[in-house]
Amino acid sequence: MLFVYEEEMARHESITIRLSRELSEKLDHLARQTGRQPSALAIEAVTTYVERELPIVESIQRGLADVRAGRVTPHAEVMDSIDALIAAAQRPES
Repeated sequence: MLFVYEEEMARHESITIRLSRELSEKLDHLARQTGRQPSALAIEAVTTYVERELPIVESIQRGLADVRAGRVTPHAEVMDSIDALIAAAQRPES
């Protein structure tokens, strides 16, 4: 059983974070209320944050690369297209 634990631990990294006293107290309170370890809650929080934020940051980086490469459409052209779509949608069907 110890081997399994050591193998499991080898697949994880440790980090140290500094929490405000208030946040630390809230984390401890939540842990007591849910019967979970504070570290498990912290892992869940970091996982959720990274999984939410990483795709956003990556898409922003792709957009910036498009701008640098000149793969953009002028604002006026986009607005003209949108206005045309709105006008077409508002016309009565014949």
